[in-house]
Amino acid sequence: MKAAVLHAFGSPLAIETLPDPLLGTGEVIVDVMASRVLAYANEVLSGQRKYLLEVPVVPGPGAIGRIRATGPDATRLRPGDWVYCDPTVRSRDNTLSPDIALQGLTAGSEGGLHLQRYFHDGAWAEQMRVPTENAVPIGDIDEKDAGRWCALGTLLVPFGGFLAAQLQAGEIALVNGGTGSFGSTAVAVALGMGAQCVVATGRNEQALAELTRRFGPRVQTVAMRGHEADDRTRILQAAPGPIDCVLDILPPAASAVQVRTAIMAVRPYGRVVLMGGVGMPGGAGLDLPYPWMMRNCITVRGQWMYPPHAATLMAGLIRSGLVNLDHFEIAAFDLDRANEAVTHAAAHSGPFRMTIIQPR
Repeated sequence: MKAAVLHAFGSPLAIETLPDPLLGTGEVIVDVMASRVLAYANEVLSGQRKYLLEVPVVPGPGAIGRIRATGPDATRLRPGDWVYCDPTVRSRDNTLSPDIALQGLTAGSEGGLHLQRYFHDGAWAEQMRVPTENAVPIGDIDEKDAGRWCALGTLLVPFGGFLAAQLQAGEIALVNGGTGSFGSTAVAVALGMGAQCVVATGRNEQALAELTRRFGPRVQTVAMRGHEADDRTRILQAAPGPIDCVLDILPPAASAVQVRTAIMAVRPYGRVVLMGGVGMPGGAGLDLPYPWMMRNCITVRGQWMYPPHAATLMAGLIRSGLVNLDHFEIAAFDLDRANEAVTHAAAHSGPFRMTIIQPR
């Protein structure tokens, strides 16, 4: 099979012919039709992000493809089925605290690195091997729509956050950092889940205005100006009622003060989920007042990625029309142009913009 291979961090991807992946029990082989390219893929491949990823490796987290072959323990999947290849691979020998690796991207821990050494190569290839449970059926689609369905990889991240927050239909949600790729998608996800209103914060006023234009009056936006008390007051004024849950999905460059500004806008008994990258470069941690959290019965939890059943639920939201893939603007590259795709993704990131690689 043809594949894009990273031999060393900082080197260009090499387009090579590799042996076809071999099928084992508990695994499936998928013919990859399309795989998204993260906006920060260049930072991963250069080594700037210092992800736990051993080279040489075929990068590429997640894909849309068709089942080529199944192992003897598969009971429902059949060759030809359209599936989402979920990159979130979990160890099977500890259901309470599984190690996690993002296939083709990074390991979450040393245990995840051990897992990654087996489920190593990602989706920038004509075929890939994934755990059976990570090949999630999405139903029949037109082959030309495979690239658009790669948006699952973006939609699932905030969806995992809102599932963790137990967002209910009719509630008011706050998306802190609503102008980036994941944040803007979080707005669409919350609306699709039935939120009465989504309050979206951000510094990019043009992107905030675009959210209102795209989704209408169910979205209220607040431009963050860096003054904690004032920003929080304007958040509360924008919301049509008490804010039930907060999803923080700010990037690493943001400050912990921006996170606290949004968290402390939640109502008593409210829920907060942290999914962003704040603090990854170092610096001050998140400072929250103990008495306020205790007396108001606030729930704060971290969430990395999403539960195993999330992809099936999100496919259902898409099928029903509650989440619309037509929002996404697609730039497609064939496998031979993988390096161009990585460069393009970095230069053309933003709300509802997606770069994909089509190996076939």
